[in-house]
Amino acid sequence: MNCWVVGSARVRTMRTTQWICGVLSLALVGCGDRPPAAETAPPRPALTFTAAQASNALAHVTGLVEACTSRDAGTPGAEKAARWIHDRLAERKVDVRIDRFTDPTPRGTKPFFNVLATIPGTGGGWIILLSHFDTMSGIGKGFQGANDSGSSTGLLIELAAILRAAGPLPHNILCGFMDGEECMLAYSDRDGFHGSRRLAKQIKAEGRDVKAVILTDMVGDRDFKLTVPRNSTAALRLLALKAAEATGDRDRIGLFDGVIYDDHQAFLDLGFPAVNLIDFEFGSRPGLNDYWHTPEDTLDKLSVDSLLTTGRIVLEMINRL
Repeated sequence: MNCWVVGSARVRTMRTTQWICGVLSLALVGCGDRPPAAETAPPRPALTFTAAQASNALAHVTGLVEACTSRDAGTPGAEKAARWIHDRLAERKVDVRIDRFTDPTPRGTKPFFNVLATIPGTGGGWIILLSHFDTMSGIGKGFQGANDSGSSTGLLIELAAILRAAGPLPHNILCGFMDGEECMLAYSDRDGFHGSRRLAKQIKAEGRDVKAVILTDMVGDRDFKLTVPRNSTAALRLLALKAAEATGDRDRIGLFDGVIYDDHQAFLDLGFPAVNLIDFEFGSRPGLNDYWHTPEDTLDKLSVDSLLTTGRIVLEMINRL
């Protein structure tokens, strides 16, 4: 009985070995017949911002200021500015529309005009780039508002054109040109940040997967250093510093331990990650802000180099998101 068991096991073992060898032989023969692996697509070139593009951005600022002075919210000047921005983006084949709405203010219900440019990506996430284009109310008919905030508006027009020309990116891009950032009397729930509050609520209602909201404001001053206020998402504050280090601009940006309420706040309030890149020292000498919200906010105070620095940092942040 034991011999039968051992013998049978030996036979079964030999047959099993022969079967395995046959299968392996067939597998080895078949390996040569497999189609070659599909080639992977080359990596997308990193987004960059050049001196020529910074010059274009300054030209946009100049065009806006010369065509639309002043741009106080709730006035025909603001509507004219919105249409001017819309047309410049449309000329560059960017998908753009104007969102007209009304909102209560201390001076009654007023019309506002957000300009929204969309650049579709390959994924479902969204990066939102923001600027406001309106001027501070009541400074005067000829008020330029060149730095606050013509500078970031001109920059964002150029960034939208660059992002559109780059081809599909991993994330969708929304470039939002906000109306009604400036208050008419004093900032409150009914005065100031009209455009950003509306857009943040729309994005929330639509359930968009927002990866980052990046606001630029007052970014054209010749005596220039960006600050990132404390009321910004911590991870995006760090990302801005890393991006600046990568572009060689680390000495032109720093963290600010104070709070600056700006258009990014409406997005923070609704739980979106948001960061503010702003130079809040715009004055006659370092440390002062005495040009801000005065007739001294003029085109001659602006610099291509400051726009170049900001554009490089923003695009490098997008590269890393």
